Amino acid sequence: MSQTIYPVAVIGGGSAGTMAALRTVLNNDETLFFPGSAHDKKRSRALWVAKVENVPGHLGYKKGIEQPNRESLQWLSEGELKDKLHWKKNTGIESISKNDDGVFSLKDSKGETWLARYIIIATGVMDVQPEINGSIEDIFPYANAQTADYCLRCDGHHVLGKRTAVIGHQNGAAWVAVMLYERYRTPKMSVLTHNKKSEINGDVLELCKKYGIEIIEGEIVAVMGKENGKVLEGFQLADGTVHEFDWSFVSLGMIVYNELAKSLGCQLDERGFVIGDDKGMTSTDGVYVAGDLRANTKKQIYTAWDTAVDAADAINAKLRAASRIIS
Repeated sequence: MSQTIYPVAVIGGGSAGTMAALRTVLNNDETLFFPGSAHDKKRSRALWVAKVENVPGHLGYKKGIEQPNRESLQWLSEGELKDKLHWKKNTGIESISKNDDGVFSLKDSKGETWLARYIIIATGVMDVQPEINGSIEDIFPYANAQTADYCLRCDGHHVLGKRTAVIGHQNGAAWVAVMLYERYRTPKMSVLTHNKKSEINGDVLELCKKYGIEIIEGEIVAVMGKENGKVLEGFQLADGTVHEFDWSFVSLGMIVYNELAKSLGCQLDERGFVIGDDKGMTSTDGVYVAGDLRANTKKQIYTAWDTAVDAADAINAKLRAASRIIS
């Protein structure tokens, strides 16, 4: 166990975690950075993201989150403040506790224990995937090729001129279908409830009827396409019917990776997102939240960056104020 008490530890290697590490180090605060283990990375949203088109400067990357993050971290680790960055590659955090002095003890995925005064948790979320024949393997090539999309703000423009299916059975899925139709006037728009009874009702159901958005109940048993997901041709249902589509959106909700925050007693909203103040400070003193994990934020790269900077700068202000008292 390291006896050094580091000023700040950043947990999570996505857009928010990378920006938090970048900002804390550039603030000249010595930082422990845990981007996650191999297991953590397999659960990350970044694994499913290829080209990022709604953030300036990202079009040249085949992996629009992972590659620019790695470039920034590499630059940081070789720069003038490199001694301030303790980049624990391929390492996540398994548990955190807080002692009577307000210092956090972090046990990592390799069995080592670290101490820190402040923590930024940026462990993120994952979109719920449709299980087809008991597995997500069938949808993965399409998600990776972005013919199965998840985010309206990031990828809604992909449906222009495309026959589009939204997979989901609740009002949220119907609203995705309605918004996509209203923005892009798709030639065909349907909601596939995928082995769930439709729970779509109220105003959004009336809008679906108005726009001719068909709600199709039935289990998806096959995704039809070619070129390793680059071309989507449609979905086959258990009753043998085939529905032709050029594009799809998945709207089944999110898995919120709030385990560490929950273990520290941080307040959560009804969906499991971590509540923070305007700087990301949670209900647990010394613990900040950034990125998609934070409640009441857009789940975007640019908002992840913004929340990470807020948290890093708030911690820096506290560290500077404490140093004035000590000196």
